[in-house]
Amino acid sequence: MAFLGPFRPFLIQYTLDTYVVNNDMNGLILMSIIIFVLLIIQSLFQVWSTILTNFLGQSVIRDLRDYVYKYLTGLKLKFYDQTPVGTLVTRTISDIETIADVFSEGFINITGDLLQIIFILILMFYSDWQLTLISLSVLPILLCAGYLFKEAVRKSFIEVRNEVARLNTFVQEHIQGMQLVQLFNREQKEFEKFKEINRVHRDANIRSVFYYSVFFPIVEIIAAISTALIVWYGAKEVIGETTSIGTLIAFMMYINLFFRPIRQLADRFNTLQMGMVASERIFKLIDNQENIEPNGLKKLGSIEGNIEFANVWFAYNEGDYVLRNISLKVNKGHTVALVGATGAGKSSVINLLSRFYEIEKGHIFIDGLDIKTLDILSVRQQISVVLQDVFLFSGTVMDNIKLFNKNITDEQIINTAKLLGAHTFISQLPNGYQQQVRERGAALSVGQRQLISFIRAMVNNPKLLVLDEATSSVDNETEEIIQKAIYTMMKGRTSIVIAHRLSTIQYANEIIVLEKGEIVERGTHEQLLSIDGFYKKLYKIQFVQHNQ
Repeated sequence: MAFLGPFRPFLIQYTLDTYVVNNDMNGLILMSIIIFVLLIIQSLFQVWSTILTNFLGQSVIRDLRDYVYKYLTGLKLKFYDQTPVGTLVTRTISDIETIADVFSEGFINITGDLLQIIFILILMFYSDWQLTLISLSVLPILLCAGYLFKEAVRKSFIEVRNEVARLNTFVQEHIQGMQLVQLFNREQKEFEKFKEINRVHRDANIRSVFYYSVFFPIVEIIAAISTALIVWYGAKEVIGETTSIGTLIAFMMYINLFFRPIRQLADRFNTLQMGMVASERIFKLIDNQENIEPNGLKKLGSIEGNIEFANVWFAYNEGDYVLRNISLKVNKGHTVALVGATGAGKSSVINLLSRFYEIEKGHIFIDGLDIKTLDILSVRQQISVVLQDVFLFSGTVMDNIKLFNKNITDEQIINTAKLLGAHTFISQLPNGYQQQVRERGAALSVGQRQLISFIRAMVNNPKLLVLDEATSSVDNETEEIIQKAIYTMMKGRTSIVIAHRLSTIQYANEIIVLEKGEIVERGTHEQLLSIDGFYKKLYKIQFVQHNQ
């Protein structure tokens, strides 16, 4: 393609100087046919090139997006605590989409444009080197303008991509929290914030457009000057009969072809700059190995279910410990309950058991094996966790229980639902187990979502069960159903239970009371009531509230 474009003016020059000047009609017709055939061939190459480059671009971003998403699924939860969701959405979707254009419209086309310029220069020097030097005398001005344009555009596109991420983050956060925005009458205030962010985003784009609005006219002026020099010098040469009329016309076509890819290079460079900025941000994300979860090599097979925390210290932020010297044991099939005020460190204990975070000091053992030496996936396959805030994905009830695990059958799910007392309510839904729950389970009540999470946890038949305040957000009637489900779930399983409602944990083998990250009391329900401590005070408060 790079050769066929510049070759046409060369053939036209030859036709004019050889056949037109000598009134050879047959030769003119023959050359016209040859030029037309070459034009058809060039067009076919253009079609094929467009298909191939776009296929390449889409294939690259498919693979890169797969890689980035897989990388994100292996990051520590601490990373997500510190990084806005909107920023990660921008990296995974729009930044990678920008990189596709680098392949479909950037590198390959830039290479073609540069090759075309080289072929043009070769043919120009071959035809008339003096006329070539005259026509290219404006090139230093073009190179200077191109360099200034490149530097300005690069800065502007970094700013544009930053503002896109900021806009995505704001929209993502406020759509998720729209109920709160409306509840506190913050619609207008939040709209004003959005307008300001959107205005800054617009201004950043306008600045980048401004550089193009200046650069393109400069290129046009330079091209016009070059054409004028060719006409001035070439006409003088034609009159002096040192240059043919065919050469003069061919040079005017060469100059047009020469500056066309330069104009396109500006657009290509725009694409390239945006792609480079986007790729820099993506590679900065995936090259950071500090956020990758460290993984052991030992596969955890079938386990007994003995858990031990030995002198565990943990901090979300370095030096600010939320757990201090925690030691506890949970024997196979036993239940340990964690009690304490908000922020005492209860949820941190179960986060560490699942290795969502890494401890600073101490050890955690499963059946005597340090979890740091174990493969994370094999550890989590043995644990089922029911959280207070149940997350359901868009899809059916069945999909949310299976989570697309092909090893789980519909029959297993229905039997588990019957065991936990959830089959009745699911069957009463309009479409039963195929009922769409909508995003985050918006179509279901809190209690219904909780029961679905119980089925999801139990259908895997886990050896270790963790319940994190599973009844704190439900009414008394639903709580009774959930309590029965909990007792059914804990039978024969090693369980760790966190609960504000002490009725859930009275039958635990051991109750551990946490305060400010330390164990302050431990024992059975009766033992803790026999001492005048934190647990007894908490029990009295709840007992009075229950009676009232």
